[in-house]
Amino acid sequence: MIETLLVANRGEIACRVFRTCRELGIATVAVYADPDEGALHTREADTAVRLPGAAPADTYLRGDLIVKAALAAGADAVHPGYGFLSESADFAREVIGAGLTWIGPPPEAIEAMASKTRAKELMGVAPLAAEAVTEDDLPVLVKAAAGGGGRGMRVVRELSVLRDELAAAGAEALGAFGDGEVFVEPYVEGGRHVEVQVLADAHGTVWALGTRDCSLQRRHQKVVEEAPAPGLAPELTSRLEEMAVRAARATDYRGAGTVEFLVVGDRAHFLEMNTRLQVEHPVTEAVFGIDLVALQIAVAEGAALPPAPPAAHGHAVEARLYAEDPSRSWAPQTGTLHALSFPAGRGQAGGDGAAEPRAWTRIDAGYGEGDRIGVHYDAMIAKIVVWAPTRQEAVRRLAGDLARGRIHGPVTNRGLLVRSLRHPEFVSARMDTGFYDRHLPALTAAEDGEELAALAAALADAAARQADGAAAGTTARLGGWRNLPSQPQVKRYRGRDDEHEVRYRVTRHGTQAEGFPGVRVRSTAPDAVRFEVDGVEREFRVTVYEGDRVHVDTPTSAHTLTRLPRFPDPTAQREPGSLLAPMPGTVVRVAEGLAPGVTVTAGQPLVWLEAMKMEHRITAPASGTLTALHAAPGHPVEVGALLAVVQAAAQEEHAS
Repeated sequence: MIETLLVANRGEIACRVFRTCRELGIATVAVYADPDEGALHTREADTAVRLPGAAPADTYLRGDLIVKAALAAGADAVHPGYGFLSESADFAREVIGAGLTWIGPPPEAIEAMASKTRAKELMGVAPLAAEAVTEDDLPVLVKAAAGGGGRGMRVVRELSVLRDELAAAGAEALGAFGDGEVFVEPYVEGGRHVEVQVLADAHGTVWALGTRDCSLQRRHQKVVEEAPAPGLAPELTSRLEEMAVRAARATDYRGAGTVEFLVVGDRAHFLEMNTRLQVEHPVTEAVFGIDLVALQIAVAEGAALPPAPPAAHGHAVEARLYAEDPSRSWAPQTGTLHALSFPAGRGQAGGDGAAEPRAWTRIDAGYGEGDRIGVHYDAMIAKIVVWAPTRQEAVRRLAGDLARGRIHGPVTNRGLLVRSLRHPEFVSARMDTGFYDRHLPALTAAEDGEELAALAAALADAAARQADGAAAGTTARLGGWRNLPSQPQVKRYRGRDDEHEVRYRVTRHGTQAEGFPGVRVRSTAPDAVRFEVDGVEREFRVTVYEGDRVHVDTPTSAHTLTRLPRFPDPTAQREPGSLLAPMPGTVVRVAEGLAPGVTVTAGQPLVWLEAMKMEHRITAPASGTLTALHAAPGHPVEVGALLAVVQAAAQEEHAS
């Protein structure tokens, strides 16, 4: 029997495994890199062991250090989570060789399936030879042979960039998984990403636990997942499950795994088998009323599964909340997570959810309030999962929970998630993997009501100053009315895309806002303002944090504002054509031959930044001449750092 278990991972999945361990009475051990000191997963474990360093290659990808940590902490088992070393046969052998129980499939099964190229050969699907790709083969997908999660993946539509994309994907895969092998396969557009969860024991039993649809993806990384996959014909579902069981039996599989397919019409194309737990496993747990982590542990201890899995009930949908800005090329965001809460949900791990009569919500988080989201690791903050008797109820409940959530801190993809869940294509289950390619501009448009949110922020600020003045026994001139006519009070805020200048007067007849026809101020307080807009009353909750960041929440919307000085600082202007780092990260490379004096073209990639395990390209804003280059490979940069300056051709002509 397992008494103490170490999770060779971090964040949300480590917390998830620890939760089940507590229910089973198993002691827990966390490992952490230096940026994760004091992180949520280290706080939730019984003990923790430091892995010195920050980069994954020096910490979470060091199997030797993790095994030493397990032995030092007295653990007798290791759970790999997902990502990092979860699909490393060598790491599994290290764990087993040290006399520890490995919570996962045999190393031979990992070896057979963890490499996408070998898995395809096993299933009778051959990848393309990179050197033999022609125009007729396009588009193609460059893909990492190890790992997943969208890292090391590139869609190539022009033959001229294939070599560069192979190199970039290989470098990204090496940094994320410690293996730079990549391969090329045809890129099928307009398909659905459907997968089958399998669970196998050492006694010959293999369960196929239904289907999941994971078609909503950005950069080939899943965003919204659900079970069962809607709208599949029963015979197609049976065929997918049979193929998944065949893949598991072919490798003498044990434990939890996922077989992934691209479905086009009634045809299914095998993609890969992930020899680990998936991020989206909670939707399967919810529908089948099971705890997959508890079953993984039981199988590792030698227990036999029942001949057949429990029956499935209802529908479950999961949304991944990321610290990123979808409107700016999914740029990752950093900073302190001040608040994270949603309407009351059950918040448990698996269990008896499917037997409950009405909908419930579960939150799996990797960060707690007050934690800092840094640049070194994945940008996922939490997963929000809803189970309900029907798909319609589950989708509606999840969209409502997200819209009403209180999320204060870095910019997130919350708005994108809500709009995605309410989009007609998703509601009617007509989505495919090109969903965001088609709809991203509409899904990331600025929310209505930002001007009213700025007014609420200004009036709450005035109320706070009045309260402070009253407490100090002084006249609160900003919030109190005067008999004599006066100039309006003016405050400025920067929203998502625009700046807002708010003007209002406080008189004996109440607060009056200028430029807001149809708006009456019903009440003001330091933390809440109530408006009547065309006869309808709405409350705006206002929270102010250090750095002049203001969050304004209503039951149906959320806005993030930055309070600005009344008069802008003229010294803050940047030279035209300045390329600034959109996020903190590390410069991984610059364009070949790039140097001051070189001519560049609009849209040409100049600098590549790595942040939160993803590469981001910084491109030339216009055609012209590079006049300055401050970026160098290996150098860390902060958000807003000057990387380069491009003098546009029009500027050059004007200067001459």
